[in-house]
Amino acid sequence: MSALDAPMRGDGCSAQLFNEEHRQALGDACAEDGDIWTIYANNFGPVGFAESIAGYTSNPRNRTFVLFNGDELAGMSSFIGIDEERSVLEIGGTYYRPKLRGTGFNRRVKDMMLARAFDCGFRRAEFRVDSRNARSQAAMAKLGAVREGVLRADRITWNGHVRDTVLFSILKDEWRR
Repeated sequence: MSALDAPMRGDGCSAQLFNEEHRQALGDACAEDGDIWTIYANNFGPVGFAESIAGYTSNPRNRTFVLFNGDELAGMSSFIGIDEERSVLEIGGTYYRPKLRGTGFNRRVKDMMLARAFDCGFRRAEFRVDSRNARSQAAMAKLGAVREGVLRADRITWNGHVRDTVLFSILKDEWRR
């Protein structure tokens, strides 16, 4: 296990690398908001969960974590496209149970994940957000991420939507702990 993979602890939150013991509970949590998946690149809802989680966890350049608010399963987030040679990774594939949205949980999780990434030697963390996802874009601005631009027609999502992706980043030397 590398330092990037190790369990994380933050301000009232924690994260454990996904394993099969988490599958049912995480799938149930992701099913709490079936409508949200229309603006995600992958469908982690009831119909697509098994395929999507397999895609994330089988990629050697990804690390998917199950998130906890205290002792309660809260959702998931991932380090994606880990590129050690460039010292860059993306934080994404993030989902929080509906009751945790707007509570400050996102900030605590992102602080925890950014601390881990930067402590492990990464110099840049990226966030890629569907242009239709206003809530996530606002959260990135609140976090202090720099909006770098829009990648037009960047990808085709699981439901066939041709997505424009808003790219944000935080550099190690500009992040405030």
